[in-house]
Amino acid sequence: MPTLLLTGFEPFHTHPDNPSAHAAGALDGMEIGETHVTSALLPVEPHAAGRALDALLDTHRPDTVLMTGLAAGRPQVTLERVGLNVMDFQIPDNAGATYQDAPACPDDGAPPAYLSTLPLRAILAAWHAAGIPGHISNTAGLYVCNFVLYHARHRLAQAGRGHVPCGFLHVPANAAVALAWPADRPPLPYLPQPEITRAVEIAARTVVQDGHAPALPRPR
Repeated sequence: MPTLLLTGFEPFHTHPDNPSAHAAGALDGMEIGETHVTSALLPVEPHAAGRALDALLDTHRPDTVLMTGLAAGRPQVTLERVGLNVMDFQIPDNAGATYQDAPACPDDGAPPAYLSTLPLRAILAAWHAAGIPGHISNTAGLYVCNFVLYHARHRLAQAGRGHVPCGFLHVPANAAVALAWPADRPPLPYLPQPEITRAVEIAARTVVQDGHAPALPRPR
């Protein structure tokens, strides 16, 4: 049976909850046509997340990879267009580490970036048709979310499976994250958790139905 690998992240930094984890857990085991959804949580630490992703990709050999994470402060769900071969963040990961100008993949020949191979416009249209606010983002940041997007695309490419639809979407805060936000800062926008889960489900269904992103034109 074809498999869609769906990942979320554990809580991190000052956030007591992570809506991507709830969405991934709620959709685990769902079947979309003949495709089975297998969900997993990733640690918020790049090297551990990379090892976990490698094991998931090797074990399940998924036909689709949809990764999700929290972007507190964004008011809507966002599809990430590109993952960069850079780690640069001041917020410590869950191992207490920060990075500056560090490669996500130090291998010789690793490209500077990978584009998502999800059907971004089709997912965006499906969200809007369902009344879910969303857009396409041109930066996934340089934190662990960006790392796993780059790492998964690179791992699949190395395995000769670069054709597999693979990408990342950010979800906004849910009520638990918003309520824990410091009172002396502007209120944090959020969506109810059921709406966040519905957005992830619609994205998963659209990927399975539409397959790859449109091919990029070849340079002349």
